[in-house]
Amino acid sequence: MVSQARSERSSETRESILVTAERLFALHGVAAVSNRQISEEAGQSNNFAVGYHFGTKQDLILAIIRRHHLPIEQRRTEMLAHIAQSQELRDFMACLVRPTTEYLAALGQPTWYARFIAQVTTDPVLRELFISEARSGSVSMQQTIDGMFRLISHLPERLQRERGDMCRLLIVHICAEYERAIQEGSAPSGSSWQSTADALIDALTGLWLAPITSRD
Repeated sequence: MVSQARSERSSETRESILVTAERLFALHGVAAVSNRQISEEAGQSNNFAVGYHFGTKQDLILAIIRRHHLPIEQRRTEMLAHIAQSQELRDFMACLVRPTTEYLAALGQPTWYARFIAQVTTDPVLRELFISEARSGSVSMQQTIDGMFRLISHLPERLQRERGDMCRLLIVHICAEYERAIQEGSAPSGSSWQSTADALIDALTGLWLAPITSRD
């Protein structure tokens, strides 16, 4: 019983640290937030609680990402089951966007994850960490990318990389801005995570299908 109670307290402490770190990173950026600040905000008297439970700051960031991974992965897997052989690029854009926006909508308010990811991806090292985790830890994401590139294989590799970067930036930062607007009460009347997703999917489809300007 003592061991079980200790295990439960440890799980509660880990969860409190994860939630607190996500919020602080989202609001202030990763570099500006120390492990000590996270411990204090999470109500831990031990200033080394973050290191004890998670290790390095990168380990903590990975733990936050993985905390949200499964429900997003499940949504994307379900969507892919319906459009696996689709010839419509828009279907694969939807698989990139909707699993995250639907998940954020289901969390209620406030949410911090979109802004957390935006902060993480502004750091070159952490951005690579996030991209690597997304590629290696998400079968559905890789299947979505494979389906998408099957339909835009005519684009030169250079343009595929450029537009891929644009695509990622749009998704990350539009979601972060809408999340911020909801919290601040400045979101346009009638807007929603669904309408934000619709607009993103329209824009991304147009981005990938845009004509190519000669660069001789």
